[in-house]
Amino acid sequence: MEDQLSPEAQVAELELDAVIGFNGHVPKGLKCHPDQEHLIYPLGCTVLIQAINSNEQNFLQGHGNNVSCLAISTRGDYIASGQVTFMGFKADIILWDYKKRELIARLSLHKGKIQALAFSPNDLYLLSLGGPDDGSVVVWSIAKRDAICGSPAAGLSVGNATSVVFSKCRDEMFVTAGNGTIRVWELDLPNRKIRPTECQTGQMKRVVMSVGMADDDSFFYLGTTTGDILKMNPRTKLLADTGPVKEKFSLGVSAIKCLKMGGLLVGSGAGLLVFCKSPGYKPIKKIQLQGGITSITLRGEGHQFFVGTEESHIYRINFTDFRETLVVTCHFEAVEDIVFPFGTAELFATCAKTDIRVWHTSSNRELLRITVPNMTCHSIDFMRDGRSIISAWNDGKIRAFAPETGRLMYVINSAHRIGVTAIATTSDCKRVISGGGEGEVRVWQIECQTQKLVEALKEHKSSVSCIRVKKNNEECVTASTDGTCIIWDLVRLRRNQMILANTLFQCVCYHPEEFQIVTSGTDRKIAYWEVFDGSVIRELEGSLSGSINGMDITQEGAHFVTGGNDHLIKVWDYNEGEVTHVGVGHSGHITGIRISPGNQYIVSVSADGAILRWKYPFVS
Repeated sequence: MEDQLSPEAQVAELELDAVIGFNGHVPKGLKCHPDQEHLIYPLGCTVLIQAINSNEQNFLQGHGNNVSCLAISTRGDYIASGQVTFMGFKADIILWDYKKRELIARLSLHKGKIQALAFSPNDLYLLSLGGPDDGSVVVWSIAKRDAICGSPAAGLSVGNATSVVFSKCRDEMFVTAGNGTIRVWELDLPNRKIRPTECQTGQMKRVVMSVGMADDDSFFYLGTTTGDILKMNPRTKLLADTGPVKEKFSLGVSAIKCLKMGGLLVGSGAGLLVFCKSPGYKPIKKIQLQGGITSITLRGEGHQFFVGTEESHIYRINFTDFRETLVVTCHFEAVEDIVFPFGTAELFATCAKTDIRVWHTSSNRELLRITVPNMTCHSIDFMRDGRSIISAWNDGKIRAFAPETGRLMYVINSAHRIGVTAIATTSDCKRVISGGGEGEVRVWQIECQTQKLVEALKEHKSSVSCIRVKKNNEECVTASTDGTCIIWDLVRLRRNQMILANTLFQCVCYHPEEFQIVTSGTDRKIAYWEVFDGSVIRELEGSLSGSINGMDITQEGAHFVTGGNDHLIKVWDYNEGEVTHVGVGHSGHITGIRISPGNQYIVSVSADGAILRWKYPFVS
């Protein structure tokens, strides 16, 4: 009985090889480490440490929910990260040792969300700001790993504080700002108190999005939602100047960074990056990037810097020529599908809301991006000959693209009424089988110039979620959310067998010997079925919570992998029906999973836009 209670106890851990992903929505989330060799940024519950000059990655894992803010100490010994949690629950701050890449302490006081973090200039204190449900500011002692004092961050008559910045010279002064509030705080350590002074802005009422402190503490700059910049004097607490007068920054000043040589780097919500100076704030240099800018981080003194945007792009920019190089790119929407070309693990393709991307497996580089604006791609497959990527779209069209260039080869218009939801190809490259939101399964004949409908098979009552074709192309199986899987005869073009279960089927696989199929779905059960008569052979408890959305089986059939809403990758022994390895790393629902040809990797994709590559645990 013991074994059934804790199957995880004797299960090995799956080794994470690489991650493609960056959460660009975290304000100031992208950081360049003071060693100038590493970028640090959040992805879901994980903090990634990415070497700038190589593919080497380290992962800091300890948060139970998405990371909402990040800070690095001045010397670079510590990293602090804060998370979101559910309403009313405590949100943790984790203090990490950068060199050892391990957790030092968990700091729990705030509720709901950690909004912002900042280290003092000599690494004595960590400052944390709670989210909208919490509203307090707390100063922590790094040596004692304990709170020194706390206070409500903003007055009663104003909105929430959302940004913090520490003084560059003194460990006792910091600034908080937000909706209608700008405060300069003094820390009184002997009495364990922090004392705020409101800054006077006269008639101006502003909502602050970003804050930057000058190197000598002479001034601090505030970027606002209305697209102007306020320059404040921290000693007098008075406004020094504001600008630009005419050309305000579209969609607000979302990131601001002071440079040692004077001047500011300013990023806007519309993706404009500008170098400008007070008092005019006119652009001296500017470039347009993709997605609203959420972080600007300097490498060293700022001769080079990195910019992160909401569309999950990280750009490297040299200050002198002010041109951008894209260094990290990934999906910023839920990834819907992943597929390897036949017989090679060199590259793979993924599809998300508006685009299909082809990736180089070992280097995580994006080789190609195919974009169809305002459409969602649900499913993709490579033709066996590798000459085309066939894709299923929510506008009811099937589109085929060339995998090298991304050129559109052909479109099958109105292939399905309620969008195309699943797609598969035959190994002779002559047929495409598609499934739609209305439940129809359609077989298409693909010639050099023409694509014609061979047969529409109308048996499913609701959308088709997965299609797999038998090796000899004489049979295929389709899974549907109406609780049926149907095995179709592709020669006579009619139903051979139907499988019924009380579940929404999400995925199906043929066992390589093709006399059994394996299914799973929202009832969390993994079932083996006899192809011949549709009878159930065995049922396994696939997951403790949430639907299973992705499944793939090795070419030998000894092992298969599953992933779903519990965020875990599981490797199963097919004959024993037991989990051998579990992979922990995703922070969104897993939407698809594939074992690479040659059993080298497992690649899984999730609803938070992440692509994770795992080492395949068995020697084949």
